[in-house]
Amino acid sequence: MAFLHSSVFSCFAFVVLASTLIHTPQVHGREIESRHVVSVHSLLPSSSACSLPKDLNTSRLKVVHPHGPCSPIGTGREPSHAKLLNRDQARVDSLHHRISTASSRESTRSSLAATIPANTGGSLGTGNYIVTVGFGTPKSDLTVVFDTGSDLTWIQCKPCSSGSCYPQQQPLFDPSQSSTYSNISCSSPECSLLDSSTCSASSPCRYDIEYGDNSQSSGYFSHDTLTLTSSELVPSFMFGCGDENSGLFGTAAGLLGLGRGKVSLVSQARKYGGVFSYCLPSSSSSAGYLTFGGGAPSNVKFTPMLTFSDMPSFYFLSLVAIRVGGEQLPISPTVFSTPGTLLDSGTVITRLPPSAYVALRSRFRQQMRKYKTAPALSILDTCYDFTGYETVSVPTVELVFGGGTSINLDFAGILYVAKVSQACLAFAGNGDVSDVTIIGNVQQRRVNVVYDIPKKQIGFGAKSC
Repeated sequence: MAFLHSSVFSCFAFVVLASTLIHTPQVHGREIESRHVVSVHSLLPSSSACSLPKDLNTSRLKVVHPHGPCSPIGTGREPSHAKLLNRDQARVDSLHHRISTASSRESTRSSLAATIPANTGGSLGTGNYIVTVGFGTPKSDLTVVFDTGSDLTWIQCKPCSSGSCYPQQQPLFDPSQSSTYSNISCSSPECSLLDSSTCSASSPCRYDIEYGDNSQSSGYFSHDTLTLTSSELVPSFMFGCGDENSGLFGTAAGLLGLGRGKVSLVSQARKYGGVFSYCLPSSSSSAGYLTFGGGAPSNVKFTPMLTFSDMPSFYFLSLVAIRVGGEQLPISPTVFSTPGTLLDSGTVITRLPPSAYVALRSRFRQQMRKYKTAPALSILDTCYDFTGYETVSVPTVELVFGGGTSINLDFAGILYVAKVSQACLAFAGNGDVSDVTIIGNVQQRRVNVVYDIPKKQIGFGAKSC
């Protein structure tokens, strides 16, 4: 089914719902939230207007989905549910392949990048979120995908010969019009920071990125001023000025890399102390935020950030348990610890080890017996038809991490609502027990996710946007 504009990107219809939590008596001294009760008419967006959070200020970048009324580039035909989920699977396959390759042999980061990069180009225009930042002096405001699974920031630049750049909504960046732009030379130590580059001694350094679906970007590795907000600048920012780009990048101008590598924005913007946070909006008709530096609110609880030497750019953590309806599922912690758990802003649907997903699905189905089942939707095999109901009651789902930190998922993080007659459990199982667990962006919605790299911790605060 193709999306209709009037539905306002209904596959991302995890709107800020007027839901009610049902509590059960205390268990081991802890009050248990067991079910969400939500009005059916609020499952899908009812307006084409953009709803901005009250606390969105000039120190925060506005985060929106590329489709919908909040997006500055949200024109054109939205992808179908099946296409979006299939592209999400392509990204997951690419991540799994890269991670398994890194784990199975000692290899350099450059050889890894040449084989399988951090993400597939096919997911960039659909499953990720976008922010608008400024490049150059005077600045050109450009809307880019932000991705915690990538390091290098790049944008499309003039001159692009016919067919060398994909169509984007905003004008191409013209480096000749920026007084602070400069190419990085091949003799510069900065050129060696790239995973993959093309160089000769007397020429400018060129970067090359190829994504899992053969989408690609290449161009000059450069310096220029990056403007995050009106008062926040990053001078001499290293980024890719792409003059040969192709693939499924949507209409965004490029990508903002928030990984842990040396060329990522997080590493370059030292004044923010290696700390950034975001809150992903619950629907395409609402906005979240991305911010750098600063302290964490009191409701944010931290879990250790794990590092693997052969995958230094990724954000790993320890998932140890899952609770459904307040009760912990009978899953051994080793089920999660053996492959590891990756937190990723660009994956849409959370992927669990096969046995963990079967346990989650079984308990969820048991507590949803009163509702009529609906056909599966691509990778989502547990769907319900809420036609005829005024309210629905859905069991809570809580992810428990190392150190006792947990996220009690918002209603927006439990169901993927394609339409009232097809609302699906927003989790899927991995194909193999050795595949890494991936926590996707659906489960992160309305959560303040804080990355503190110096302290090696990741924090979560509920209901933050």
